[in-house]
Parts: sequence; structure tokens; C-alpha cells
Amino acid sequence: MSSKNDSTTETSPKGTVVLNEERCKGCTYCVRFCPTGALEMTDRLNPKGYRLPTLAHPEKCNGCDLCGMYCPDFAIYGKRLKKKQQEEE
Repeated sequence: MSSKNDSTTETSPKGTVVLNEERCKGCTYCVRFCPTGALEMTDRLNPKGYRLPTLAHPEKCNGCDLCGMYCPDFAIYGKRLKKKQQEEE
């Protein structure tokens, strides 16, 4: 029974990212510097024609905000989820 709870805890997202699609230039810094590998580039384009990143593996995101710290255009940032938010998702 304990292992089932541990498994649920491991797969629950601890963080998320917010992306301002219009600011993104598709530089891939957020993807390359994500320490958990939660982000990936997509084929989706923003209005300026740049490829966009996505949170492909939300269970890996811890909300550390390294993506936001490396983004030269302030187009993305990470945020930690509160315990209650984690349980709801």
C-alpha cells in the first residue's frame, strides 16, 4: 500500500510553466537548460513564425524556473504548485 502512495507522489506534478507565446523566439534555451527534461520544442508556431516549447512531461516539472531565468525574452517562467493544487491534478 505504501508503494502505491509513493508512486502517486512521484508522478504528481510539483510545478508548471507559463508561456507567453507572442514573446517566444524559439531559441530553445528553456528546453536545453531544463534540469528535469520536462520541456520539448513543438512544431506549433507563434504569430511571428517561431516554434514554441511545451511542457511535454508535466510530471517531471518541479517549478524551479530555470527556464525563465535563461529565457532572454522573458517569454516563459516556471512556478511551483502548492500541495493542494498537486493533489487536485
